[in-house]
Amino acid sequence: MSTMNAAMNASASALSAERTRIEVAISNMANAESTRSANGEPYRRRDVVLESDAPGGSFEGALGQAASGVRVAAIVTDQSDFRRRYEPSHPDADENGYVALPNVDQPQEMVDMLSAARAYQANLTAIGLIRDLVARALELGK
Repeated sequence: MSTMNAAMNASASALSAERTRIEVAISNMANAESTRSANGEPYRRRDVVLESDAPGGSFEGALGQAASGVRVAAIVTDQSDFRRRYEPSHPDADENGYVALPNVDQPQEMVDMLSAARAYQANLTAIGLIRDLVARALELGK
């Protein structure tokens, strides 16, 4: 039964990690036009870094062992250049009329969000299958 629990815990940790990925993608999309943040710069895109919950934190450490989970290692800020758009009437426009916009690529954020949502759904399905397996095993014991 410990391998069933390990598989259930692995899927549960993945649900949490994928939820974080979805939340970060939503935050990026919501701020895609934010030209000024608390530090005076446009919003900077954030990205989620995941790591294995396996012993030693590596995939190789998990080989031959029960299922291991995943966890959010960090949420990092993308340091790529800001986009620029010519809009001289904007209050944040520079002397040449260009506005610095966040380095958020909306189509990429949608792909990230859909990928995280599909992984979330796959882990929900895995949890459901494990639950059904346990229920059927208990029925056999009657």
